[in-house]
Parts: sequence; C-alpha cells; structure tokens
Amino acid sequence: MNKRQVEIWKTGVAWLVLAVAGPAMAQETEAPQTLSGQAQEKQGQATVLDTITARGRGDATGTGPAEGYVPRTSAAGSKTGADLADVPQSVSVIGRQELDDRGVVTKVDEALRYTPGVTTQPFGTDADTDWFYLRGFDATQSGVFLDGLNLYSYGFGGFQIDAYALERVDVLKGPASVLYGGANPGGIVDLVRKRPQDGTTREAEIGINNFGNAFFGFDVNDKADADGAVTYRVTGKIAGGEQETDYSNDLRGFLMPQVTYRPDDATSLTVYAMISSFKQRHTGNGFLPYEGTVTRAPFGRIDRDAFFSEPDLDTGRADQQLIGTEVTHEFDNGWQFSQSLRYAHLDKHEVMFYPYGYVNTTDPASPLYYQLNRIGFEHDTTVHSFAADNRLTGTFATGPLAHEVLVGLDYKHYRIDQTQAVPAWPAAATPIDPVDPVYGLPQPPINGTYLDQTLTLRQLGLYAQDQIRFGNGWLVTLNGRQDWVKTESDARIGTSYFADDSATTGRAGLAYEFANGLTPYVSAATFFNPLIGTAYDGGALKPEEGHQIEGGIKYAPGWADALITASVFHIVKQNVALTRPDFLQEQLGEVTSTGFEFEAKANLTQNWRALASYSYTDLEITRDLNADLVGKRPYLIPTHQAAFWLDYLVTDGAAEGMSLGAGLRYQGKSFADNLNQFAVPDAVVVDAAIRYEKQGWGAALNVANLFDKDYVAGCQGIYTCGYGSGRTVTLKLSKKF
Repeated sequence: MNKRQVEIWKTGVAWLVLAVAGPAMAQETEAPQTLSGQAQEKQGQATVLDTITARGRGDATGTGPAEGYVPRTSAAGSKTGADLADVPQSVSVIGRQELDDRGVVTKVDEALRYTPGVTTQPFGTDADTDWFYLRGFDATQSGVFLDGLNLYSYGFGGFQIDAYALERVDVLKGPASVLYGGANPGGIVDLVRKRPQDGTTREAEIGINNFGNAFFGFDVNDKADADGAVTYRVTGKIAGGEQETDYSNDLRGFLMPQVTYRPDDATSLTVYAMISSFKQRHTGNGFLPYEGTVTRAPFGRIDRDAFFSEPDLDTGRADQQLIGTEVTHEFDNGWQFSQSLRYAHLDKHEVMFYPYGYVNTTDPASPLYYQLNRIGFEHDTTVHSFAADNRLTGTFATGPLAHEVLVGLDYKHYRIDQTQAVPAWPAAATPIDPVDPVYGLPQPPINGTYLDQTLTLRQLGLYAQDQIRFGNGWLVTLNGRQDWVKTESDARIGTSYFADDSATTGRAGLAYEFANGLTPYVSAATFFNPLIGTAYDGGALKPEEGHQIEGGIKYAPGWADALITASVFHIVKQNVALTRPDFLQEQLGEVTSTGFEFEAKANLTQNWRALASYSYTDLEITRDLNADLVGKRPYLIPTHQAAFWLDYLVTDGAAEGMSLGAGLRYQGKSFADNLNQFAVPDAVVVDAAIRYEKQGWGAALNVANLFDKDYVAGCQGIYTCGYGSGRTVTLKLSKKF
C-alpha cells in the first residue's frame, strides 16, 4: 500500500477502537453474568440481574425473512446460513420490511441505495438493467446471483429479477471467488426469492406513480395437504405505463409458482419456476455529454426528461424463463446434503438511437453546431444458462477444536448467441437538437453487422470451508477452491478463440466473539475473474486476479435489537485489460481500492426503526499503458457516500397503524474521465414515506427525491453521463387476507 492508503487504514482502525471496541471491551472486564435472570447470592444479598435478550441463530438457512431491519444470518458469505458475525467479510442484508418501507417496487438497484460500499444506478434510470458497483468494481456481469447461483451476464445477455419476487437482498463485500468461482473483486449481490413458508398468507397490492406507471401484484402461500407436508407459493405481478423521460414507457410482468415437499424433518424438495416478459421504449436520460449536463453548453443544459431516440422506431423486448430445484437431506449422523440447480433462458431484441457527443462545437455558423451526434443500434440476443451447486456440511471435533465443514462442487454453463449492428459506414443516424428535438426523419438501415457470435463459458469448481471454534470465543475460517474455466468464441463476424484456464483461490479469517456481542475480525482472500476477449497477440485474455485484506468489527449488543458493522479493506486487481493505440487489448493494468465502510441497523423499539451507512472508497490506477493515468482515480465511482433512514410506527391512539419514514442519501464527487480533469459534483437526495395499516388493509405513499434534486448520477467518460432520477411519487394500496 502507498502512504495515503496506510494513513486511511490507521484512521479507520483508530476510529473502530475508540468508537466501539473500547467501550465494549471495557464491559468485557466486568464479572460475567448468566442469562438465567434469577437472583444470585452476593455477600448474602439477593441481586436481581438486568434483563438480557438472548439472540439465537434465527434462520438456519440464511434465506428466510429478516426481523424488521436487522438480519441475523446470511448464506452469501459462507453458503451455510451462518450468523453474520461468523463471516470474515462485511455483509449487508436488505430484508422485505426495509424494501417495503422505502417503497422499492420493481428495480432491485433501488434496494441498495442505502447500502455502504455500493454504487447503484450510476447512469441514472435504466429500465432493463440493474447496475451494481461494489467497492468501486462493476459487479453487473459476474457478481449478480439468484439464490446462490450466478446470473451471469455478457453484452446484452443479462437476466433481470423483479424486486417483488424477493424476500431479501444480501450483499457480500470483497472477493467471493473462494465460494462462487469467477467473480469481480468488489463482491456479489445475492437476490433471495420468496419461498414457500409453513403458514398461510395471501396478499395483493395495486399502485401507481406520478409518471403514470401502474402495477398490480399478488402473493399466495398455503398448505396443499392437511399435515403440511406440501406447501406452495405463487407470486406474480404486472406493471406498465409511462416513464420519467418523454416518450419512454414499458410493460412488464412475471409469474413465479413454487412447491415444497417435506416428507419428514430431514428432507425437503422445492421446485420453482419464473416466467417474465418485458417491453419498452427506452429511457432517454443516459449517454449524454458532460457539457450540457454537468456544465452548461452554449444552449444551456439538456433537460432531464429529454428523449433523443426515435419514438416510432425505438423498441425493446426481453422474455426470460427460469426453472430450478432445491434439495436438502440431513443424514442420521448430522451431516447434510444440499443441492441447487437452475436452467434459465433469455431472448432479447432491441432497436435504439442514442446520442454520443456533439457533431460540431467549433463553428457557430454551422447548422450542426451543438447538435447531438446519434448512433443507430440493433441487437438480437439469446442466452441459455445452467448452474448447479452441490454441498455437504457437517460438524465434528478434534480435541479442543470444533469444526463446521463445508465441501462442494458447482458447475456453470453460459451460452450466448448474439448479433449487433449499426448503420453501414459511413452512414449514421441523423443528428438531433438537444433543446428542440425533431423526430421522424428517415434513418439509414441498421445493416452494418459487426458482431455475429456464439460465446460459451463453462466453469467447474471444487471448494471446501472449515470454520474452527476454540478457546471459548475464537473462530478461524479457512477456505480453498480450485476452478477450471473454458471460454470459446465461435464467430461468424468477429473473433473466434478458445481459452482453457484454471485458478486456485483461498480465504483465511480470524475472529474473536466476545460475550457482549462484539466480534472483531481480520481476513485475507484471493480472487479471479475470467475475461472474454482477444489479446493483442491473438490469444485469449487471461483472467483478472488479485487479493483483498480486510479487518473490522461486528457488534450485536444484547441490550438492543441492532447490528453494527465497520470495516477497512484494501483490494488489488491485476491483469486489467487495456486498449492500446492500435485498439487491441493488452493486460498490463492494475487498480487498487482502499476504503472504510460503516453500517448500523436497529429495531430501536416497537415504534422506531433506523439505519445509517457511510463508505469511503479510494480507487487508484497503479499500472496503465498511459503513464499519465497512474495515480489517478477511475471515473464514475464517488469517493464518499452516506445514507440515513428513520421510520416511526404509531402503535396506539387515534393514529394507530400509521407510520412515517424519511431518509437522506449523499453521493460524493466523482470524475467523468480517468485523467480526473472533469469532475461530477456531489448531491444530497431526500426520501420520505407515509403509510397506514389497519385490519389487513394498507396504504403507502413513498416519495423518492422529495425536493426533485436535479443532478448527474455519474459519467463513464465525457460522452456518457446520466441524470439521477427525479421526484418519484408512488401510491400503493394493499390487502392481506
């Protein structure tokens, strides 16, 4: 680490010790107390102990509902449903209660607006893609999972899950290759679907926002037989209408039926499917130039709701189907076998016209002066994906050491057939006025196909984990994994290649669990991330690789229903593919990410719930073909982010059942270019909510960006800036039967 990064580590560690560890460890020096609540004899006096709330493991699978805002377990960091304190990396969980309170209706990336270490929606609203950057690195391609199985994405071949289908969203920060194979170094986002439950629940909801986009959803869970051996759940939704930008609209829906069979306490089988469809006319608030959005152009600024495609020609369609099974069986000796597998299919087609800079910025007399240059684009994409994960878990002891062991074998197969085209050179889409756009001019045919390819990625991984407890509080976590990855490109137009790679990754963590709920930890992990593409010498690109060092604390106090997490980290990513002057790729790049993250979630009382987060992410280019970039910060990702949400529920009186919520989101300054010459200013956004529930009926009014802050969310280059979403008012009515 360089001098600045060392100072960041020192500051973070000092803050942790002084702010949390010091007082908590001071309590540890007092005489231990039992949890019995009965009087103890002390010098002949009966002393009544204070009430201490004991926290159990909660959901043993790590996939069930969270209690209010405070999660207890997660499968993301261990694949075993471990207590969050047992995972030697930072983990954030957004449960169903939090999703509903903050009014997350459809897009999953909205769910992570308050999560530290996560940059979400960096290009503004994008109806057909959920964008996630974790600790500064793009997780959208290899870092999105559904129930622990990768939803891999390449090109336009990405799957999308509706937030209404989810029970929770788990975010594991830092490298995850040791559990999941190839993945980006920043972490993973695991989408956890609603599952059949033992009880009977029925609910329906209907709503609309201020743009005229309406939705209807239902969720039914019940027993199929008298003894409850078979349970089922059917969840569905349809939504559609206008979007924020002019002419933009969409229509989407999904249906997710599930059946679970439990013949006895030791065995469970779940079969589920999801069918969804999506149609749109694209939103228009992205791919805008820096001049005219962040700064003023001669004509002023481009309106946030402007549309620069062609209303009569722009179209997008995506149809996806998923079917999967989950099996668990516990043997008589206590060992448990689990298997998850899923097949997914996607068919997607889009036609759009998007701006890319200005045609002429030097001659005011030209009719093309500050006219937006446009590119016509069309793609046709089909994806077949299969993933399976087999796990065996058990416990045993070796002398004073208690082991909780996991061994597994997983497989991933991703195949994408894709064509991409633009107008044949030198034809191009017609320019358009950024202030007074005119539509309907004849456009050149989009027949310049530059990519026609079938790409296949296959990954087989063998992994093991041992969590070792000893010494009345010590916990050591050891992980190892071996992967074999094959990537093949069969290109009719483009480049054909074949790559056969293997990688070994590991993780080691050390933690100590104090009786007062404080768990300091430290860990080190390595990762790899297969790249798709051709190197300058004609061979395939090698996988990115690197490592992370992380240290922090997790604090679950016995006197409050809360969880506080703070961590410092340093990530090194190597083998970054760089574009040479001849437009070929060479893997000489290196990027580091060093930072500090803090998150606190609490069900303060029956009435109050709160969450707070802060993250500092110091990204730095440490190796590059362009020496001028070394020492600079990569574009798009802000250095500072912070958020706070407070929710109050009225439990008595005339207003019983009413709740009020309010939140602040702060996005710090970022850059639009890697030379750091063009800055994107910071922004503060306010959210608010008011809800009312009585006798199963509910009404909720959520307002995101309450004061309609007009700001640029981020720029991935000076021609690719996107506005943040404006004021969005959503009214929802619901009924639980």
